[in-house]
Amino acid sequence: MKLKQGDKAPDFKIADQNGHIHSLTNYKGKKVILYFYPKDNTPTCTVEACNLRDNFDVLTNKGIVVLGVSPDDEKKHKKFEDKYKLPFTLLADTEKEMANAYGVWAPKKFMGREYLGILRTTFLINEKGQIDHIIEKVVSKDHTNQILNLWGV
Repeated sequence: MKLKQGDKAPDFKIADQNGHIHSLTNYKGKKVILYFYPKDNTPTCTVEACNLRDNFDVLTNKGIVVLGVSPDDEKKHKKFEDKYKLPFTLLADTEKEMANAYGVWAPKKFMGREYLGILRTTFLINEKGQIDHIIEKVVSKDHTNQILNLWGV
């Protein structure tokens, strides 16, 4: 079943780059950017993460929490965080449980080859844990503005 605007966002329990466990219920009462990306240290994923990093103060001043999710493990996330000085949480979805729950682990095509992978997607989750918006066409270099325009904050 594909998630849509207005649906309750699936909860999760998953470790971040520091081994701390996070759950969506920990963020009740806050707006959450839950962005799924394919892989640490790849060009487009890095541009997206750095755009959110460069606008992190704008987002947090509006009470918004940023959570990045990819299938990379904690160690790779930690290196990615350190290399680019990322100030937000990166969740290690190594078993693809979150990706499957959010419907972003799906067939992809690249250079004529089909494979399963993460569909770059961002979920904007409101204070009640409901999905306000789903961004399926992420513009990595302008992602913060996409988010702010949708949320009107």
